[in-house]
Amino acid sequence: MKKYITSESVNCGHPDKTCDIIADSFLDEALKQDPQSQMAVECAIKNDKLFIYGEATTKAKIDYDKIAKKVLKDIGYDCDFTIVKELSLQSPDINKAVVKDKIMANDQGIVYGYATNENKYYMPYPIIIAHELMREYENFRKQDNRFKSDAKSQVTVEYDNNIPTKILCVLVSVSHTESLNHDEIYSIIKKEVVDKTLKKYNKLNQDDVEIIINPSGRFVVWGSFSDSGCVGRKIVVDTYGGVGRIGGGCFSSKNASKVDRSGAYYARYVAKNIVANKLADRCEVAVSYAIGLDKPLSVDIETFGTEKVSLETIYKLVNDNFNFSPQNMIDELGLLKPIYKDTACYGHFGNDKFSWEKIKKLKNF
Repeated sequence: MKKYITSESVNCGHPDKTCDIIADSFLDEALKQDPQSQMAVECAIKNDKLFIYGEATTKAKIDYDKIAKKVLKDIGYDCDFTIVKELSLQSPDINKAVVKDKIMANDQGIVYGYATNENKYYMPYPIIIAHELMREYENFRKQDNRFKSDAKSQVTVEYDNNIPTKILCVLVSVSHTESLNHDEIYSIIKKEVVDKTLKKYNKLNQDDVEIIINPSGRFVVWGSFSDSGCVGRKIVVDTYGGVGRIGGGCFSSKNASKVDRSGAYYARYVAKNIVANKLADRCEVAVSYAIGLDKPLSVDIETFGTEKVSLETIYKLVNDNFNFSPQNMIDELGLLKPIYKDTACYGHFGNDKFSWEKIKKLKNF
């Protein structure tokens, strides 16, 4: 049976993603100075105004304005931003529940991790290709100032009996200066972005790929001047592109005591290791937490009928090799390090430089 899966990605100049990058830059600065920082400082952007708000309990001295303005400049804004801040300490009730002799869960919630063996990234093809299009575009637009940093991609892949077989459609929308007409944009982006990206995925049939570039015709007004943005509005882009389930919380701005983030990273770690160790072809791990508690309330493993050993064996191997407590997740994955700005764009999963992507040898297996 054939089915079609579509995923999207957005570049750093998309206002939602700009806010994610700024928020994770705040978090990194806090962790550089004070690894025990409890951070949830977010932001929202519209026109030339940036609103910074949230909670921070940290010994770090953070120059929020300086950090934000540097990110905005790197993204390509040439205007002066008015910055408004509304910051407070973390609630003492929450702090008391979380910071004990070891770190407890900072909130309740359900998190999910997913993995598939369809490529070396252990990720669904549509989201991986969509992210790669945006990476390729970002590299290109830095060499050609006629193109701006606000951009989107979308990719549709055909699956036959759950096996990816063909790229059906590639959609790219990019911001640009007045000097370019649509035909020029199409020709340049197809050559410099789409064609270069698709060459990397020639294991998939690419006969008659539909390529759509800037279907709106014009994309001159970009970023916060065309749309508002805030942290955490791209949680499907950040995860698995609509394949598998996702929890209710976003990642960016949150330090590792927030299980929305650390739990989702660890669930991906476990799911990837189940697939990489050939226990199943696909796997989804679901974990639930309660604020102030150490152990998860539940751990559920779904292998969609692709398991190579019994589910009982998989559960035992997970119990023998993984520990979902917040303190262990932080320690095992090194989540007190200032690593988060690099996660904010092009997805939190599928990049081997992140610790939750490592494959480990399982004991008792």
